[in-house]
Amino acid sequence: MEEKRQTTLYKTARSGISFGCALAMVVSYTTWHSVGWAIFHGLLGWLYVIYFVLCY
Repeated sequence: MEEKRQTTLYKTARSGISFGCALAMVVSYTTWHSVGWAIFHGLLGWLYVIYFVLCY
């Protein structure tokens, strides 16, 4: 039972990280129209999303 719980938690964390990166890239590209900034902000992931929500 414990192994199944850990697997579910791992999959959820991975999809959350992936979604945060994708969301950061879309927001960045829409705002700045730059692929370079989109890649950089995608690496930052949720940090950039939270920054964007707080500042804009």
